[in-house]
Amino acid sequence: MELTETNRDRSGVHNLAFQNDSDDGVDNTALKGLGDSFQRIKNSQNKTAHSNQGDEYINIESDLPEYKRDSEDDEQPRLKGYLEKKYDEVCEFCKKQKTRIHYVIYGILITAYLAVVIAACSLNFQRALPLFAITVIAIFFICWDFLIAKYEDRIAEFFSHGNRYLKTQWFWLKWALCATLIVTVICWLVFDTTKQGSRQLVSFGGLVMYVLLMLIFSKYPTRVAWRPVFSGIGMQFILGILILRTKVGFDVFNWLGIQIQTFLEYSDAGAKFVFGDKYTDHFFAFKVLPIVVFFSTVMSMLYHVGFMQWLIGKVGWIMHVFMGTTPVESLVAAGNIFVGQTESPLLVRPYLPYITKSELHAVMTAGFSTIAGSVLGAYISFGVSSSHLLTASVMSAPAALAVSKLFWPETEKPLVTLRSGIQMAKSESKNLLEAASQGASTSIGLVANITVNVISFLALLSFLDSALSSLGNLFDYPQLTFENICAYVFMPFSFMMGVDWEDSFIVGGLLGYKTFFNEFLAYERLSKLIQNREKGGSMYINGVKQYMTVRSEVIATYALCGFANFGSLGLVIGGLTSMAPSKKKEIAESAFRAMVAGTVACFMTACVAGMLTVPGLEVPCHVLLGNASNFTDFPANNTDLFKCCKHLFTRANHSEEIFPGGNYSLNSWKLCCQILGQPAFHCT
Repeated sequence: MELTETNRDRSGVHNLAFQNDSDDGVDNTALKGLGDSFQRIKNSQNKTAHSNQGDEYINIESDLPEYKRDSEDDEQPRLKGYLEKKYDEVCEFCKKQKTRIHYVIYGILITAYLAVVIAACSLNFQRALPLFAITVIAIFFICWDFLIAKYEDRIAEFFSHGNRYLKTQWFWLKWALCATLIVTVICWLVFDTTKQGSRQLVSFGGLVMYVLLMLIFSKYPTRVAWRPVFSGIGMQFILGILILRTKVGFDVFNWLGIQIQTFLEYSDAGAKFVFGDKYTDHFFAFKVLPIVVFFSTVMSMLYHVGFMQWLIGKVGWIMHVFMGTTPVESLVAAGNIFVGQTESPLLVRPYLPYITKSELHAVMTAGFSTIAGSVLGAYISFGVSSSHLLTASVMSAPAALAVSKLFWPETEKPLVTLRSGIQMAKSESKNLLEAASQGASTSIGLVANITVNVISFLALLSFLDSALSSLGNLFDYPQLTFENICAYVFMPFSFMMGVDWEDSFIVGGLLGYKTFFNEFLAYERLSKLIQNREKGGSMYINGVKQYMTVRSEVIATYALCGFANFGSLGLVIGGLTSMAPSKKKEIAESAFRAMVAGTVACFMTACVAGMLTVPGLEVPCHVLLGNASNFTDFPANNTDLFKCCKHLFTRANHSEEIFPGGNYSLNSWKLCCQILGQPAFHCT
């Protein structure tokens, strides 16, 4: 006879019992008595077990069917009232018809929305055009998602024949596409240079130079897969042409920029209430930082309703299909268009421990080459063009993947290769109000981080400038500053992006600010240059240029649009290590290379912008010549001055007047005579 514990069955839980064989010779009556005695002991012990939370919980309900029936007989039956019965019937009906009720509610809401759109379009179609366009795009994607979810297998089967044909003929099709691409680029460069000028060729040369530099210093130069590289640069060109060269694309992004700028101005209501009517006296603290809080709140709400996950998924799918990158790196690159470098990896956090070194490098490069939506609003408030900032954010995403796959090619077999099964993280908020509150609370750390970094970096910069100036005094060069050193270092890189030679020194200094400190300081400095140009005034003071051309400002805007700086390096290492502790060593090894790749990705985006930005004389000739003639320190070798003087003499040669004045003064004519050395009768 031995004491054993029986297994749990369907009828209940049997506690400890005695088990015997038939030949043990134990009386069944005695066994029953021992069992009953043991059961009574356990029942008395169970009362104490229920009273003490720290003890083990023992379920004895199934062992006492008689006691359970007795307790049920003691309870008095309660009759339900008429209203309670009807309420239960309604609840039961709603549970059964839950799906249909949802469809009915959605149908009513959609019908009401469409009625509003139709009414608005019938009243004034031009005024309702943005609403109409958004509605059409939403209907298209809703239908697309419905068809893919229901007929994905049939669609894949329909295109399978063409896919098999492409695979069999890919060898010669690949070379034909490459030849066509090369001929197209050459023809486009020839015609565009003839029409717009030769400055675009410098930007194209810079793009080629950066690709060659990444190939030379690549981790595995012989194992580069060129499809992501060329397709990423191609996507940059396509996006750039649509946005910068077509009227529709330019108008759409310009409209988006204006709407975002208008939307961000609503943060002034909260800032005014908290800080008073004179909150703009402290522009950065009470005007710029509240925008970060407001934008963070809105992004959190969009995450809660699922819109951001849907949008990021669509952009990531496009890059995955066209570039051939893995789903993880494609989704992270798409996410970085809208969120920061530490937030976007959270979308694919469960998959981070299983990604390869090349994928990890691509994830970090995507974070370094773009900016977050929350700080985008702050840069717009500085006075930087909102449309160009939006364009830079979108164009840098494929550039990041292209540079990453060139600088650290894939040498392993990716484990996460799901095309549609990859799941993105969802919001943890229970309702929309909680999401808004969490977004505002999350921004506290971001605002504090921005504030302390700006204070510390500006103080450090002031100290460095003072120390370098003292050092320069020893060699009769008191103008030595940190900005000058950075300007000389980055001047060749800025010039190869297409920046005018006279402005490359200034842009080089901005790139130094961005790399060694952060992009906040660089954009703040750029905004001052933009304000100086808009005010007019002297272009040169004591031989120092006070503002740049619009073309140089545009290229600088694209080159600075990224988190690639030494301050973000520690932030990325710490954030990714907390998400994937098993990848700590790989993260530390590849972080610096990712920062360099992110910097080059921004430079390549600036090169594309330099190729596609239509050149023009941003400052009118009569203003430029008037400034140059009124100040003796204005350099005579300025290219814009030369063009204005050529234009002036060309117009004078075709005019019947001996001295065509117009908006040009006599001093302007004398200056042009000196610059061009014209012995024409106009100068005599």
